[in-house]
Amino acid sequence: MASVAQPRYRARVAPRTRGSRGSRIRWDRFGRVVLVLVLFIVLASYVGPSLHVFESWRESKSAQARLAELKAENAELTRKAKALESDAAVMAEARKLGLVGSSEQAYVLDGIK
Repeated sequence: MASVAQPRYRARVAPRTRGSRGSRIRWDRFGRVVLVLVLFIVLASYVGPSLHVFESWRESKSAQARLAELKAENAELTRKAKALESDAAVMAEARKLGLVGSSEQAYVLDGIK
């Protein structure tokens, strides 16, 4: 049988203890804390724009409601304007102002209370 060659030197790693001369910073914990802080900052940077989007959405809903009201009012005023273009409407407005037609006789009554 052939013998397997054994390495002459073995690398030995000494276990770290609290008393060793190494750094006292626990880099794994430090990395996690930094990662959480960065994540918090990124999330915080989204708060303002998200609130702005919500506010704009709410304003657009109220603007759409106001637009519907104004369209209804416009339709009503357009209908009234068309109704006032007729000769009968013109005559009625003239009578309210006290005017008399060309073929009519005007009378003035004094002393009536």
